Amino acid sequence: MTTALAPPSLSALVRPRGPLWTPTELHELVSTIGVRHGEELLAQVRFASPQRWWSRLALTEEVEVWLLSWLPGQRTEPHDHGGASGAFSVVLGSLSETYRYPGGDVRQRTHLLGSSLGFGAGRAHQVWNTSREKAATVHAYSPPLVPTREYASLWDIPASIPPLPPYRTLEELAREPVEP
Repeated sequence: MTTALAPPSLSALVRPRGPLWTPTELHELVSTIGVRHGEELLAQVRFASPQRWWSRLALTEEVEVWLLSWLPGQRTEPHDHGGASGAFSVVLGSLSETYRYPGGDVRQRTHLLGSSLGFGAGRAHQVWNTSREKAATVHAYSPPLVPTREYASLWDIPASIPPLPPYRTLEELAREPVEP
């Protein structure tokens, strides 16, 4: 399933192909979407305040893909992805990220235009636009629509991210709330 924003050729990139996508495969997916479709998606991206704008580009039983916009100062709260692996690619501007794996140090990095990152199920992070320019990103998660958990700080993440929820069908996933 794709939205009206998604380029038609995106369906070939996210076709059903196996149980779950690895962080490396998700990284390759968002990188490919950014390179092949970044300009097309940027023509359709919207910027909203005070809440960030997003649109789901694709959903299968194995993966979901999102397009998100970030005005200067917009950010997420510290969160994990509920045991899902993920990836994102910067298609406009730059973003700052503070992240931590359970038991590890809190680290920070800046993701510049064209950069992308894949991460495993244990990563918790906070992402924000610290620049004075707009930003946009493409995100992918596997399994799809796993609820995120927010934390007061990254130091509050547990020693291990709890296990994935039971496998759900695409029909069940489609009935879930649609917020990345």
